[in-house]
Amino acid sequence: MADADRMRLRAAALSLHDDEGVRDKPDRKADVFADLGSPVSPLRLRPAAATPSSSSSSAGSSKSPALGNAAAAAVGRGAGAARGNHSGELEGSNPPRPPGHRRSGSGPLIFSGGSSSTGSVGGCGAGGSTASSPLTNALPTGNICPSGRVAGAAAAPQLPRTRPVVLGSGTGHYGHGSIMRGGSGSAGGVTPARSSIGAGPLHSNSSRSPASCPAPPPASSAGLQEITNAGNELYKKGRYGEALRYYDRAVTMCPDSAACRGNRAAALIGLGRLAEAFRECEEAVRLDPASSRAHGRLASLWLRFGMVDKARMHFTLIGSANQSDHAEWQKLHDVESHQGRCIDARKIGDWKSVLREADAAIANGADSSPLLLALRSEALLWLHKLEEADSTITSLLKLDNASLPSMPTTLSGMAADSYVLIVQAQVNMAFGRFDSAVALAEKARLIDRGNSEVEGILNNVRLVAMARADGNDLFKAGKFAEASIAYGEGLKYEPSNPVLYCNRAACWSKLGRWAKAVEDCNEALRVQPNYTKALLRRAASYAKLERWADCVRDYEVLRKDLPGDTEVAEALFHAQVALKTTRGEEVSNMKFGGEVEAVTSLEQLRDAIHSPGVSVLYFMATMSQQCAQIAPYVDSLCSECPLVNFLKVNVDESPMVARAENVRVVPTFKIYKDGTRVKEMICPSLQVLRYSVRHYAVSSS
Repeated sequence: MADADRMRLRAAALSLHDDEGVRDKPDRKADVFADLGSPVSPLRLRPAAATPSSSSSSAGSSKSPALGNAAAAAVGRGAGAARGNHSGELEGSNPPRPPGHRRSGSGPLIFSGGSSSTGSVGGCGAGGSTASSPLTNALPTGNICPSGRVAGAAAAPQLPRTRPVVLGSGTGHYGHGSIMRGGSGSAGGVTPARSSIGAGPLHSNSSRSPASCPAPPPASSAGLQEITNAGNELYKKGRYGEALRYYDRAVTMCPDSAACRGNRAAALIGLGRLAEAFRECEEAVRLDPASSRAHGRLASLWLRFGMVDKARMHFTLIGSANQSDHAEWQKLHDVESHQGRCIDARKIGDWKSVLREADAAIANGADSSPLLLALRSEALLWLHKLEEADSTITSLLKLDNASLPSMPTTLSGMAADSYVLIVQAQVNMAFGRFDSAVALAEKARLIDRGNSEVEGILNNVRLVAMARADGNDLFKAGKFAEASIAYGEGLKYEPSNPVLYCNRAACWSKLGRWAKAVEDCNEALRVQPNYTKALLRRAASYAKLERWADCVRDYEVLRKDLPGDTEVAEALFHAQVALKTTRGEEVSNMKFGGEVEAVTSLEQLRDAIHSPGVSVLYFMATMSQQCAQIAPYVDSLCSECPLVNFLKVNVDESPMVARAENVRVVPTFKIYKDGTRVKEMICPSLQVLRYSVRHYAVSSS
């Protein structure tokens, strides 16, 4: 590809359009030159500050001084001066200016570089001779035309030079300190471009160079603009996956464009792929350290990860503290405050406060913070809300933490990364995933060697896992007494483990010690109220102890949780029959799992509705579409409520029965209890029908 075509392609990456007012949105041309009246206007000074002697209040920029210095540092010295402190700590002073650039009070831009021959500002790296100009407003020589191209026809021929020209940042701005690279003022000219559109990275430590970079696939600047516009339209409609495919093509065509990288990051954020978006934002900042949009996106991502210091650094670089973006700073302050209180509450074991403060920090923007999610999960674990704790850990595992830098925070001397793994291990152990718990605890020790708390937790996890394994082996061998002892050893190290309690309850059941089985099931359910296996074992133990009311109560809970389990339904039926028998009630007509019985005569109807218990009388018609729709649901209710008698009357085949019950509309349902009608429903909804039937079925048990 010719140099002129390549430069037109790079320049086209500046024209990326979208709506105003959204942080994570595609970049556009207006954002690229936000500090200029026009990208082709002559460079002009901004109003000077009140104290011209202060380097932190230099004239000419609405952005933070740190941003201008960072941009100059990236151009003069490479990535090391522009990316800032990686730990997120802010330095007490502004980043130093590179050699060859200086200010004199609030004086003019000091231009450092090669000769001032006519032509475009070119070059592909830092360097150049140090020639100072006393002019009030130093500009690269040559005419800047309204069309945005550097006029070459009327310009004197450019003399060859061995070092590139560098445009430093000072009291004036020209595209945020951007440079044009890879061409001179030819007859065709090139559009002024930012450093993000350059032929290669600006870093001196990069292995790539303009000569070694592979050429992009053949394409035109119009093609890049068309692809970007198509992606932007899809992005506006919330179709982030489709937009990403277009942005991927744009990045392939122009890999050194910060704007293209930023667009891709915005789409990835919309898809929830935050780790990938984070890498794209870092690359965009590397390519264009002066891009406020790139710094803003990166700051927002750091805040979502809960790393407040790093978010503050990037917000400071774009000068948000002194401008209108007060909401972002308020979010940062709220997250920092809630996170601090959350960690303090953990130190004293106030788990309700830990949960409250963690939820508040997450709600204020740190929704993808591994540390806060781990704190929330640990609090739920201690509050015996195991399902929620496991759900929180599951959301934590969806984060690509391996792609992020280590968290600098410590909790009681434990590294935050190690703490996250320890909490995962504890949740896995509570759910009986002992092998995974051991692996996670061992990984935590590798991260935080020598930490006594980590070592203690790892030792406990290993001992509990070993006790569970020994107990299982003994149980399989039929040595139930020895197995109960093994499970008890594990409970010495983990006294709130519901799995060990439930396993020991199984041993007591095999040994016929039903009361002990109930006690251990109670302990397991105290920690994990919805533990189905413990509930089943307790219900069976209640049946052996003939505590029928307690037995029926447990089986009714299980029936709701396991509506399709016929064994649970049958056990509930037998428990209800036994309970009625102890109360002296009539049970001769009770049957389990009966089908809906058809009623064809008045005598059959009287016998059915005057039988003990609950009966549901269903009036229907063969040609009724509504009856056809509700019929399968009636059959399902018949299976769910084995103690209820379901009777069906076809009004077409048995009109005398329908007239006796004064039925004129179908479907109609009548519920009888011990011979007395208690409810009538005409064309009820499925929800109302189910609630009514189950309500009277429970009241009869």
